[in-house]
Amino acid sequence: MATEAVDLPRATGRLDGLSLARTFGRAAIYALLLLWAFVCLFPIYWTVTTSFKTAADVMQGALIPWLDFQPDRRGWRSLGLSADTIFQVSTVREEFLKRFLNSVVASLGASTLAVVLGSLAAYGLSRFSYRFGFMRNKDISFFFLSQLILPPVVLALPFLVLYRELALLDTRVGLILLYTLMVLPIVVWIMRDQFDTIPTELEQAALVDGCSVWGAFLRIILPLALPGMVAAFILAMILCWNEYFFAALLTSADAKTLPVMVASQTGSQGINWWSMAALSTAAIAPLAILGVLLERYIVKGLTAGAVK
Repeated sequence: MATEAVDLPRATGRLDGLSLARTFGRAAIYALLLLWAFVCLFPIYWTVTTSFKTAADVMQGALIPWLDFQPDRRGWRSLGLSADTIFQVSTVREEFLKRFLNSVVASLGASTLAVVLGSLAAYGLSRFSYRFGFMRNKDISFFFLSQLILPPVVLALPFLVLYRELALLDTRVGLILLYTLMVLPIVVWIMRDQFDTIPTELEQAALVDGCSVWGAFLRIILPLALPGMVAAFILAMILCWNEYFFAALLTSADAKTLPVMVASQTGSQGINWWSMAALSTAAIAPLAILGVLLERYIVKGLTAGAVK
């Protein structure tokens, strides 16, 4: 009994020390996560606040509205997007809406086409065995991913010559085809991992019940692979939406996109930071809203295959 009385405070002290260590560790993790969130979100904060700054505020590095500087709608007014100019005729706003529509059409078209083609290719690589010379399924999958290693500038001249011959310069169709080729490897890899997590027994049962291969794919597999398809679509959409190099190279007037318009915000006295920030904020907003609405699908799709 005496021994138990002596050991009880010692055990209690160990538990208190262990609990304190866990609390400290958890606090440290949360502190690191908050720091990382600040680092990730600060560029967005800087962009939004800069759209309400004047030239002097930008040069002085003012950060906090109403404390370091007084917000001004100059950036939004110069684009015809402020509250006092939104109902007035504005050539700059018309130009912005045109570029915005070009970005929407090119990004949506390329992402949809890439998800359709990439899902079919990924399903084949996941369910069937292929042999192309010395290449097997893993080699073919790596070949898709290796296309991302090639710098875009290397493809500039070939695409410029090809598009000139095919009359695709300065067209939305040309951008859609090019963007599809650009994001297709990523879609294939995401969807292949997604299909690998789906048991083949489900397809076998569907085939026994009388479904064809296409019927099993469309009725059984695609609904289960929906989170991965949404994640691949959103990722492809972001990459296409932010693409600048080929949009600046292969378009001139009709098919220019938002990134090209953002980069063109320069004047005789330098860069119009407030206009560029307002344009960037307007370009970021749709993707941010889309990401928030489809967050659960993105997480499910990108973590598919992580735990088996």
